[in-house]
Amino acid sequence: MSVIDARLKTLGITLSPPPKPVASYVPFTKSGNQVFISGQVPISDGALKYVGKLGADFSIEVGQAAAQLCAINVLSVLKVACEGDLDRVVQCLKVTVFVNATPDYDKQPEIANGASDLFAAVFGDAGKHARAAVGMGSLPRGVAVEVDAIFEIK
Repeated sequence: MSVIDARLKTLGITLSPPPKPVASYVPFTKSGNQVFISGQVPISDGALKYVGKLGADFSIEVGQAAAQLCAINVLSVLKVACEGDLDRVVQCLKVTVFVNATPDYDKQPEIANGASDLFAAVFGDAGKHARAAVGMGSLPRGVAVEVDAIFEIK
């Protein structure tokens, strides 16, 4: 078992096959040693979770759980991009967290921590990254959070 697979198991995380794209895009692209993961929404067992807005429907803790689920889906896609070996990850370079929120909502950074903390837990120092946390008026299918990321691999 790889180091990262063992860490995922310790964290109680099982990576399912990645969700299929719902429009005209691919789940990831590679350029040199970088992998660009398309935006992932909170899907589990084929069903959307966390449909609604932060600031109206969900607490910070629920928003963080939505971001964490998106990050787990990012890892599922990344594992495919790494041909099944997440030990190839050198660094999480950049994460963008889009938060479906009311116009006055200002807790996007706290919501984004759900994804950021997961990447750090899985990859240690290599999971620490640059980040943007952005409030949005809406997101695909009405989900609360979407996460995309860029990783360096070997």
